[in-house]
Amino acid sequence: MLSKKEIDQFILKGFVRIDHAFSQETAEAARDILWEDLPCDRSDPSTWTEPVIRLGMYSQGPFIESLNTPALKEAFDQLVGEGRWLPCQSVGTFPVRFPSALPPQDTGKHVDASFPGSDPHNYMEWRVNVRSKGRALLMLALYSDVGEDDAPTVIYEGSHLDVARLLVKEGDSGLSFMELSGNLDELPPRKVVYATGKAGTVYLCHPFLVHSAQAHRGRVPKIMAQPPLLLRGEFSLSDAEGDNAPVEQAILLALEGWMI
Repeated sequence: MLSKKEIDQFILKGFVRIDHAFSQETAEAARDILWEDLPCDRSDPSTWTEPVIRLGMYSQGPFIESLNTPALKEAFDQLVGEGRWLPCQSVGTFPVRFPSALPPQDTGKHVDASFPGSDPHNYMEWRVNVRSKGRALLMLALYSDVGEDDAPTVIYEGSHLDVARLLVKEGDSGLSFMELSGNLDELPPRKVVYATGKAGTVYLCHPFLVHSAQAHRGRVPKIMAQPPLLLRGEFSLSDAEGDNAPVEQAILLALEGWMI
């Protein structure tokens, strides 16, 4: 599924884009379900009064089909390793973004956390460690067409390497979502890439990749999910065997010369 060039890009830049990862028909079926739960009229933009509305987890057929296609499964094996990831059983949450004069309040840089802290119900206390306990990948799955004006997710290319260097100092406990977010503005400047594409596009991202939301300046609501690909356990940071998966290779590349 992925060429050597694409895998090298994933290691160095932190992401790879897969076009047509799932079908337009699957995306449309998923959108139909989501619109039933939105408190506004699909055909009446005057009812789109909020810049973002978050919907919960979804496990209906179109959602499960979208992230379990043969193309994606093969890519998961290539990036994470066969037998090391768990098939997606639900998708969400969905931050549905609307054209709005109101600024969204959730546009800060962040890295998605992967395992619970002291309060499993408080996501702000969830944590990330250098072995990426619990999370194999971050996925940005587009269920609507997303152009540059449609609030595409902002990706900070190569930032996963900087984050690995932050996390290695914190041991197995890592940092909480908020602790890590508070350090991101101090990282070196990185090239900005926008996660645009047709419905059915999926960006497979390193779990440490820094990203952020932005305001919607287009006309059509943006529907995207950013679910994790769950990991069985933790990644290995020993390269003695020389057979590390690309996710591990990226972490090891970042930590060259650092104590692990």
